[in-house]
Amino acid sequence: MKHSLAAYTASPGSQVIPIGNFQLVLALGFVLIAVGIALWLRLGLARRLMTAAARCYLQLLFLGFVLFFIFSHDHPWLTVAVLLVMIGFGVQNILSLLKRSPYRLFWPVVTSMSVTGIPITFIVAAAVIGVTPWYRAQYVIPLAGMVFGNSMDGIALAAERMFADLEARRDEVRLLITLGATPWDASLPSIRAAVRAGLVPTINRTATVGVVSIPGMMTGQILAGADPLMAARYQIVIMLMLAAASSLGAITVALWSYKKAFDSAGAPR
Repeated sequence: MKHSLAAYTASPGSQVIPIGNFQLVLALGFVLIAVGIALWLRLGLARRLMTAAARCYLQLLFLGFVLFFIFSHDHPWLTVAVLLVMIGFGVQNILSLLKRSPYRLFWPVVTSMSVTGIPITFIVAAAVIGVTPWYRAQYVIPLAGMVFGNSMDGIALAAERMFADLEARRDEVRLLITLGATPWDASLPSIRAAVRAGLVPTINRTATVGVVSIPGMMTGQILAGADPLMAARYQIVIMLMLAAASSLGAITVALWSYKKAFDSAGAPR
C-alpha cells in the first residue's frame, strides 16, 4: 500500500494549520529566552540548551522524513525493522542509566522491552483500535514509540531499585540464605520494592490525566480537528496501554534479573 505526500499534508479544507519554516525559526525564540536567563545567572547550561534545541530540530525533522518514507511503502518488514531499532536504542538508554550496576543486565532488559512492548503494541493496534492491515505503520510505529518509552522508564526504575534494595539488605539476605531460604524468598521484598518503584510514576500520571494535564496524543488530535470525545477515547486506550507496558516491563525485568545477585549455588555474590 503506497501513499503520496498529499495524503500526509493539510488539504485546503483541513482544519490543520500548517507550520512553515518561518514559524519554526520563530519558535526558537522561546529557547533563546531560556539561554539568556542561563547566561545571566551563569548556570553553565547555555551551550547545552542550544545543543539540545539543535538536536530537537534535526532529529524530529529527520524522523519526519523517515516516517514519510515508511508510511509511503507500508511494508511489514519495514515496520518490524523500525521496532527493532527502537528497542535497540531503548536498551542502550536503559543500560546507560544502569551502568553502576555490578551485574550484566543486557538480556533481562532486551527481554523485558521485547515481550512487553511488541505484544501490547500489536494487540492494541489490531484488536482495540482495529487497524487493517495489522502492520500499518501509521498506527503501529507511534503506538510502539509510546509503549517502548513508558516501558523503558518502568524497566530502568525497577532494575535500579531492586539491586539498590538488595544491596541495602545484603546482611539480611545472607542470613536468610544461611537459614535455608531460596534466592526467590530472600529477594521477594526487593522485587516488590522494584515493581512498586516502576509503577508509581505511571499510577500518578494515569490518575491526574485530564485534570492536571492534557496528554500529547489528545492535544495533537484536537489540534488536527478531531472530535474531542473521540480524542478522549483514544487517549483512554493509550493511558491504559502505557500503564500495562510499565507494569509488565517492571515485573519482567525484576523476575528475570534478581538471580543475577546470586551465584549458581544460590549464595549472594
